[in-house]
Order: sequence, then C-alpha cells, then structure tokens
Amino acid sequence: MNRETYEQALTYLYDLQRYGIKFGLSSTSNLLERLGNPHKELKAIHIAGTNGKGSTAAMLSAILFRAGHQVGLYTSPHLVRFNERFRVNEREIEDEEILELFERVRKVVNGRQPPTFFEMTTAMALSLFAEKRVDWTILEVGMGGRLDATNVITPQVTIISNVSLDHQEFLGTTLTRIAREKAGIIKERVPLITAVTQPAALAIIKARCLEASSPCYRVGKQIRVRILGERRFAYRGLGWRFDNLPSPLAGRHQVLNAATALGALEVLERQGHFRVKAAHISEGLSGTRWSGRLEWLSRQPPVVLDGAHNYAGMTALRQALQEEYSYRRLVVVLGIMADKDLRGMLHKLAPLADHIILTRPRYERAAEPESLLDLAGEFADRMELIRPVEAALGRAVDLAGPEDLVLVTGSLYFIGEVKEIQERRTA
Repeated sequence: MNRETYEQALTYLYDLQRYGIKFGLSSTSNLLERLGNPHKELKAIHIAGTNGKGSTAAMLSAILFRAGHQVGLYTSPHLVRFNERFRVNEREIEDEEILELFERVRKVVNGRQPPTFFEMTTAMALSLFAEKRVDWTILEVGMGGRLDATNVITPQVTIISNVSLDHQEFLGTTLTRIAREKAGIIKERVPLITAVTQPAALAIIKARCLEASSPCYRVGKQIRVRILGERRFAYRGLGWRFDNLPSPLAGRHQVLNAATALGALEVLERQGHFRVKAAHISEGLSGTRWSGRLEWLSRQPPVVLDGAHNYAGMTALRQALQEEYSYRRLVVVLGIMADKDLRGMLHKLAPLADHIILTRPRYERAAEPESLLDLAGEFADRMELIRPVEAALGRAVDLAGPEDLVLVTGSLYFIGEVKEIQERRTA
C-alpha cells in the first residue's frame, strides 16, 4: 500500500468536516444507491442514546462473535486511529482496507453535493460489512437518530440506551425533543429495547412504538438486573435467567448497558435468528473491551481515563469513583468541550477532587481553561491551569503519590489525545 495515498485519503475525509453536521438521509441514501444499496443485504442492530451506545455495541459484538457469528461493528468517534470506527470480528480493519473502501465510495461521490464526514464513513462501513458478508451488523448512531446517516437501515432490533440533555443546539433543549429525535430510529414492527427512565422521554418512545406497532421492552420492567458486587450481576429477562454474570466494564451504569445488550439478544433469539448459550454470554461479557471508559492508562502511577463528556456521563463517573475506587487523594486533569453543561459537570466532579488541573484539548470546540477557572472555583479550592495537555499530565503524575489516583476526564476527543501521548511515550 502506498502510505502517501492512504494519508491523502484521510486528509480528504477529515476535510469533509468543513461541511459540519448535516441532518437528513438523502445524501447517504444516494451514496448507497450508487454503491448498489449494500445496506439492504444486512441484518442489523441499531443503537441510539445519549450515553452508553458504544459500550452496549461492544458487548453485543463480543457475545455474538463468541457465539460463532461474523460481526461488523461501526462506532464513533475514534479516539486515536480512524480504523477504530470499523471492526469485523472484534478487530479493527487494516489501513489497506480503509483505502480500498475510501476509493470505492469516493468514485460515486457527487462533487456538486459532497457528503459530510459522517455520511461518507457510514457509506464506507455499510459497504464493508456487505462485502465481508457479516451475519450481524451493529451500528451506533452518530447523533440523535431520526435524521442520522445510520438511519437508512431497517434493523432486526433497535436500542435506545438512555436520554439526557446533550447536543442541544442540534437536537433540542428539552428531554422530550431529544427523545423524539432518538425515537426516530424505531421502525415498523421492529422491537425496541430501552433503558430510558424519565417519564417524559419514555412517553415519547412508547408513543412511537405504539404508532409503529413495535414491541417495547424496558430495562427495569420486563428486563431486570441485580448488582451482586465485584463486577457481577444477576439478569432476569423475557425468559433468560442468569444468576452470576460478569460486568465487563467499571461502573454501575455498565450493568444497565449489559442488560440492554442481553435484552436485544434475547429478543433476536425469540425471533428465531439464533441461539445463544450461557457460555457465549459469559465469555463475551468477560472479553468486552471499550477504550476510554474508566480505562486504566497506568497502574504505576495510577491513572484512569474516562470520557465523561456530558452531565449524565459525569454523574455516572462520580458514582463509580465513590463505589469502585479507593484512593487517598484524587488529582483530576480536565479537558472539556465548550458547548456542554460546564457548571453542572463541575458540580458533579469537582467536590471529589483534591486538586484539579484545567487544560485545553487541541479540538476546535474545546473550552478555554480560563473560562472554567471561576466555575470550578465554586466547588473546589486547589486548581491550576496548565497547557499543553502533555504538561498537564506530567504535573498530575508529579502531584500524585502511590496511594493517590489521577483521573483524566472530559471530552472523548481529549481522551484520544491523551492516549496518543501515551502511545508516543511507549513507542
């Protein structure tokens, strides 16, 4: 493979970001039509939600693969490598395949109406999974649902993990408006699994299911879990009963994501698509890895990464810190996007911190650390502002003793930048 040609392909893709976020399905549909409609050959699981989409998708992929199925997984954003967005049978695809996919889709792009970055990558993913003849395609919604590029498919089951306020400038300023956008992935007579609990959001979702004659199964009602401790849980579903399953990822919220994934698999089994053995479920959950979510970057010194990129994510992170981690002092390195609920997120996290280092990721939407200083000061005493990110990390490690914990959190883009720094250091 010509490395220069590959880099030029990535440059072309990233340049499409200048077209911003464009809601609507026509551009993606037109691209796919010119590719021969590869998405119409796929059996799919479609996942929307404010948080937990990627973790749920990763669990589904791991279980289905261990049950003997060929599985395609499409997620976003990537943290370090563009390849992370496309996985087949638990492996990121190679650069050569990226280039082949790019060239295939690029040939059918209408230069007068160029796609957005996400429309192009979605077409690449669907073309890839059709070419690989995967048994199951798992698609994570990019944003919202109703007008998201991934919504061109008709899946066998849909999932809405949860609903909270995020991307309000695009999806609306209330839970009901955001829920309406996410409920747009619900298709006629296609079952839905959801862990949504807020009455207003749930009412929107249930109404859409009724309109579409789509069965609606809820975590907390038809699907129940009981946390056993030490990352184990019991599951009670539509027919499945498991008394001692591993919770693969840290945090109580990941048990709900696991229950949502199991509910989807159970519905698919009841439809006659396959049979999943208990061993496949246990092995798949145990083997699930999802980068940047309460992930250990280092044990000596102890450094944990978590992409708690909105208020709901920071709430889950706070609970995990209180329930699953022991430390003498908590040193936080925070890099966050400017368009988030900054005060709300700091209100959740800052009181737990003994020292906060504010920094700025290189992403253009990142909040300036100076703007965070006064907000953080409402909830914490010891703070400092350090640029660049690598220097902020170095300062945090210097401050932390062997019994302390360094937490690096905020935007997923920030987490990706930190992982790049770590990889560079390791190399």
